[in-house]
Amino acid sequence: MEIHEIVQKQREYFSTGATLPVEVRCSALKALKAQILAEENELKAALKQDLNKSGFEAYMAEIGMVLDELGYAIKHLKGWAKPERVGTPLAQFPSRSFIIKEPYGTALIMAPWNYPFLLSIDPLIGAVAAGNCVVLKPSAYAPATSHAMATLLAKVFDPAWVTVIEGGRRENASLLDERFDRIFFTGGMTVGRLVMEKASVHLTPVLLELGGKSPIIVDESADIPLAARRIAFGKLLNAGQTCVAPDYLLVQNTVKAVLVEELKKQFRAMLGEAPLENPDYVRIVNRKHFERLLGLLEGEALLCGGGSRADELSGWIEPTLVEGSAACKPMQQEIFGPILPVIGFDNIRQAIAFVNEREKPLALYLFTRDKAVEQAVLGRCSFGGGCVNDTIIHLATHNMGFGGVGSSGMGNYHGKRSFMAFSHEKSMVKKACWLDLPMRYMPYKKGNEKLLRMFLK
Repeated sequence: MEIHEIVQKQREYFSTGATLPVEVRCSALKALKAQILAEENELKAALKQDLNKSGFEAYMAEIGMVLDELGYAIKHLKGWAKPERVGTPLAQFPSRSFIIKEPYGTALIMAPWNYPFLLSIDPLIGAVAAGNCVVLKPSAYAPATSHAMATLLAKVFDPAWVTVIEGGRRENASLLDERFDRIFFTGGMTVGRLVMEKASVHLTPVLLELGGKSPIIVDESADIPLAARRIAFGKLLNAGQTCVAPDYLLVQNTVKAVLVEELKKQFRAMLGEAPLENPDYVRIVNRKHFERLLGLLEGEALLCGGGSRADELSGWIEPTLVEGSAACKPMQQEIFGPILPVIGFDNIRQAIAFVNEREKPLALYLFTRDKAVEQAVLGRCSFGGGCVNDTIIHLATHNMGFGGVGSSGMGNYHGKRSFMAFSHEKSMVKKACWLDLPMRYMPYKKGNEKLLRMFLK
């Protein structure tokens, strides 16, 4: 079917009310979880083909997180979907007030290539839990995972409920010309702006998960060996191709040299003396991005790494530390690879100013044991979310929203917030019929204003 016909059929299906019963949504989520478990090996193979992800990393950072999110949604969906009773002003007596969560209708989810399974299915869970129909558009840069998801979801959902559209730019453009009731986009700022522009034609609400240059700040009070280990984990996960990967390192000059040596040690501990030969090291997604990353290193002073190995599809780049500055090449764009500029500072005010002179990042990671430093950074820097004394892990919780601010995105999801991201809150007042105070009706009587002021003040 053509894309317009697919969207139209989803609108027709949604109008039947088939997705509205909570029991139907729960059953669908349970079926999705069962199918993912049944096809886990196929999904791992697809992630290996697209990005060379090991089975462990594929489960830890994609499949396992999706299964966990599914389990949480299945457990809590009935509670989320119930009408929410809220207080009623005395002026509206006798009545009761409540909020109904209703689905938007037909939603478009546009997913990226770096975590092609997680960042497709995680928002899909929220959309289905909320009762929407969904068109899912995975990235063409991860074709094996895209096809595996299309096959899997076709076994669980009627295509009028959930449909996967494979393909590239032509399909993206066609989808954005359609009218949806909600758009959820994960990707870069350039395409995010286009999505918002296209959505504005129909006044479609959007949720944008973008990115940006997420900083690490390490002061002299930090546990340097532990900080190095956790920074290395965050940078090497998915070869740095993570929207919340540490993008640059601000380190107090008194501990800069020590931290650099500890990072080198951790890179060797995690990937060995020959990282380019490590079978578990994730590949750069394609030749275009591989060449872009190599270009960021041209003419720069390297503290370690810099080596690369190419294959017919793309290649691998060693974990690389760059002697950084505000003007160096890696500081001019989001890196999205295993390259980390290292920039020294003398006091925490300088580090805060450096962060605040740039666009608001999706994440910030602070390593310190000084509570005053922690309060200063968290109070004065604006960013989507982050960690104190760790990296990445703040997104792996159901109890906090994950999302950006400013140019790093708008809106958030995970756990109940995924359900709410695809739900409209319909505010209702149900007024009793046994009493009808006449004072609000025209003609207004003298003296009633004094009575009105008793309620509204």
